[in-house]
Amino acid sequence: MRLVGGLRPAVLAVLGLGWAWYGYSITADPGYARARGLAGITRYVPLTTLGWVWVAAGAVAVAAALVRHWRIRWQAAGFAALAGPPLLWGITYARAAIDGTGSESAPGSAGAWLAFAVAIVLVAGLAEPVWVVETLYERGEPRD
Repeated sequence: MRLVGGLRPAVLAVLGLGWAWYGYSITADPGYARARGLAGITRYVPLTTLGWVWVAAGAVAVAAALVRHWRIRWQAAGFAALAGPPLLWGITYARAAIDGTGSESAPGSAGAWLAFAVAIVLVAGLAEPVWVVETLYERGEPRD
């Protein structure tokens, strides 16, 4: 918590690194099963490009976690970047499940990715606990 200065930035850093890692794995090995469930979007955008979208979203989130001034504005951008890719995945899997073009696991994938996107939006709306704010203020961190 000391490096990033709070619980919200810690969430941004952890998920941002996870997003970047996941995106890199997509670029390294797109995989048939994943490509089949995402056929609705891979008709227009190659899966490797979508992998780089995950990497970019992760990088934005990590950068937002490390910014000290105008923290809230940067955190908003970081959380928006985090919510985008799973929302896209969820919508694509949901469409594949509805029209029958996806695998049998498409409904489960849609539910999981959409729930993940909603959870990120909910965390974005949470305030730092009082004890975190007091600790940061005592350390001389700027109040936003």
